[in-house]
Amino acid sequence: MTANRFLAYLREINRLVEATEDKMQASMQNREVLELLKYSKSLVLFTQALKSNELMLERLKRSQLFHQYPEDEDLLEDVITENQQAIEMVNISSTILSSLMDAFASIISNNLNVVMKFLASVTIVLSIPTIVTSFFGMNVKLPFQNLDLAYLLIIVLFLTISAVIVYLFIKRDWF
Repeated sequence: MTANRFLAYLREINRLVEATEDKMQASMQNREVLELLKYSKSLVLFTQALKSNELMLERLKRSQLFHQYPEDEDLLEDVITENQQAIEMVNISSTILSSLMDAFASIISNNLNVVMKFLASVTIVLSIPTIVTSFFGMNVKLPFQNLDLAYLLIIVLFLTISAVIVYLFIKRDWF
């Protein structure tokens, strides 16, 4: 009887975990990971409670405190079997949930790596105009300083260098 209630709650937790999994695939925020952690904690508590019930049922089976009829022995054996099945179901659900959390942690880490790689690439590309214009901003004799269109030539120079760098990054799949 108790094992059936545990299994009913276990089915409810599994349903909630699946709903949270669907939400995680859409949002990838910490809220869903924390929710899965809460369900994992519940499964650990379920396991402990079921194991305590198992110990109590085994002691009841071994004890001779009261007279047991053959039907009672069969009923007690059935309850012990149901309790063991419930423990196995909770362990399976806990293992699946743990694997699911590990998989989502890997996905989140991978997404972070992709974003960091993109931001590093953008930083490199954006630093090129700064380097070129700072070179031409020095107070020494520089090439093109007497040309009226030197400013446009400098812009074309850093746009060309930036375009080449972007092309190389795209070719190497860094963007």
